[in-house]
Amino acid sequence: MKPNTILALVCIVLLASCQSKEQKVTDTTSDNPLLTEWKTQFGVPPFDKIQNEHYKPAFDVGLKEQKEEVAAIINNPDAPTFKNTIEALELSGATLNKVASVFYAVNGAHTNDVLKEVASEMAPIFSAHSDDINLNKDLFKRVKTVYDTTDKSKLTGPQQKLLEDTYKGFVRAGVALEGKEEERLRAINARLAELADKFGKNVLAETNAFELHITDKKDLGNLPESLVALAADEAKKRGHDSGWSITVQRPSINPFLQSSPNREMRKTMFDAYAMRGDNDNENDNKEIIEEMVSLRVEKANLLGYDTHADLILETATAKTPEAVMNFMDQLWEPVLDMAKEERKAMKEFMAKDGVEGEFNGSDWRHYVEKVRKERYDFDEEEMRPYFEFNAVRNGAFELATKLFGLTFKELKDIPKWHEDQQVFEVLEADGKHLGVLYMDFFARDSKRGGAWMNELRAQSNVDGNFVTPIVTNNFNYPRPTEDQPSLLSFREAETLFHEFGHALHGLFSNTTYQSQSGTNVPRDFVEFPSQVMENWMSEPEVLKLYAKHYKTGEVIPDALIKKMNDANSFNQGFANVEYMAAAYLDMFWHTLKDTDKRDARQFEADKMKQLGLIEEIIPRYRSGYFNHIFSSPVGYSSGYYSYKWSEVLDADAFQAFKDAGSIFDAETAKRYRKMLSDGGSKDGMELYKEFRGKEPQIEPLLVKLGIKK
Repeated sequence: MKPNTILALVCIVLLASCQSKEQKVTDTTSDNPLLTEWKTQFGVPPFDKIQNEHYKPAFDVGLKEQKEEVAAIINNPDAPTFKNTIEALELSGATLNKVASVFYAVNGAHTNDVLKEVASEMAPIFSAHSDDINLNKDLFKRVKTVYDTTDKSKLTGPQQKLLEDTYKGFVRAGVALEGKEEERLRAINARLAELADKFGKNVLAETNAFELHITDKKDLGNLPESLVALAADEAKKRGHDSGWSITVQRPSINPFLQSSPNREMRKTMFDAYAMRGDNDNENDNKEIIEEMVSLRVEKANLLGYDTHADLILETATAKTPEAVMNFMDQLWEPVLDMAKEERKAMKEFMAKDGVEGEFNGSDWRHYVEKVRKERYDFDEEEMRPYFEFNAVRNGAFELATKLFGLTFKELKDIPKWHEDQQVFEVLEADGKHLGVLYMDFFARDSKRGGAWMNELRAQSNVDGNFVTPIVTNNFNYPRPTEDQPSLLSFREAETLFHEFGHALHGLFSNTTYQSQSGTNVPRDFVEFPSQVMENWMSEPEVLKLYAKHYKTGEVIPDALIKKMNDANSFNQGFANVEYMAAAYLDMFWHTLKDTDKRDARQFEADKMKQLGLIEEIIPRYRSGYFNHIFSSPVGYSSGYYSYKWSEVLDADAFQAFKDAGSIFDAETAKRYRKMLSDGGSKDGMELYKEFRGKEPQIEPLLVKLGIKK
């Protein structure tokens, strides 16, 4: 495993804690399927044979192996070369990487008490192991020798990038620190790993604990029958004989906030969601945040940086905190003005509706739908029958076929980590095997919230040994019931295309080294290939490929498409403001220059007031449950802005297809795929300019957001 990979894997595990039944752990390495050659179809993990008790012993073996491999590099009597030092280090830790890739994927999507305990136990161990490599003076001496003496013109482009990244990785990790400073850095890293693990578990506990039990069906309003059935199932699962339970999982709370006529219940749910990690109970995260932020500043200062953001952004395409803030400041006032206009329209509707009192944040989603209904004769629930989850999946597949010639063959008899998974072999236009895609669609207690992509096996091609990728997409969609299939909202359908974009990034990878493959690119570039797919998703030409009524097979009517796209223009202010408020909050925390501990609740309130955020909108993620930036030692810290930064790229890239005369233009698609296939073997902006022929322009995004005509 490459020097900085372990901390990245720790990031994944600390985002991924859930609940299940406790199982007994045994400590044996005999017949451990994680440590054997996987003789399964396409070499997928043998999930049918892997048990909870296999992970910890396999981790122990993997750690031991990499320590021995690193020691062999250090003790090599031959003069340091690219191959015996840089490449040898890149290839070290293969077993550890193999085990960790499986463990963190499963722990995120189908965890239990044993896996959570393993994750907690391994977090500080991985931190120490990473430090033992990154802070090893003897190892760095060999790396520096190669860096200083190698004729880089004799290296391939990917080799030059690997050498540069390896050398700078050691420097940024703190290899130059000595004595007490090095000891302090190790202690900070270990403590950050522990705090991040605790933060994620607290968020999960808060999320799973809360329910609003409803006994009068009229309080559900016009909640779709499929979601009513799920709420009834949830109530039974929580021990109620009847009624409906609404939780703060997004697939449950958001439709309820839209549909319920009961303002008091809406406020109860809204507050429960917003106050997670900030309830002054055993799951409170404020002190964890305060300590983490302080430690991050101290670590940045030890490494020679003013702030944590300066340290993190050095390797991003944005480069500096100032560049990030300047970028967001261009958008903030226009989208805030849009949100204020939306608020005005909804206040007027609420008054016309005969409802007295102040318009609150808990009213927003409810009245968005009412205004859309009045202005555009559009009800979002009209879309769900056209967005049956299998149909949406097929739409993403068909888009990939039209753009890239790919086909998808379902694999029925292949090991899975959960019976709900669907697995596909991905084939090139000529029938050649490209990779394997696992898709896990439905929400459950053992799965963390949100949607994401993992690599169970990253692509590489060292010495002609081409390793094909195995990737996953994970979602939290409502589960089908006996009477209803899983019908998605527009945003849920959009999410499927988004995550499928990440999957394509991994599947298209064609690089030499695993550390440069697929999504191993700067944080503010990684969301671009996923977000660009959202542009196709709502285009009429694409919708007609897949959006068909699940009962009648009727293709979605043109009139409904127009109503949907018109209606979706309303509430863009809210969507952008809540996102950007979270991105600003991330930057506010991580541009602090001193280690003084701030009261987390007050700090957030003061900064949002300073920003001018209207009180009816809260950040998409408040500090107490901001998993992206606090439930891993690094994660998206100083990087949550990247979704909007990537929107500049995705809007500009989609414009390239339009400029070519077709959103399916084959030549543009070919250049686009080439950009993705190069992964992190080149600078992200260099890759983009090779695709587009110029730097990205912000104008297409301004038009997309409605800021510019």
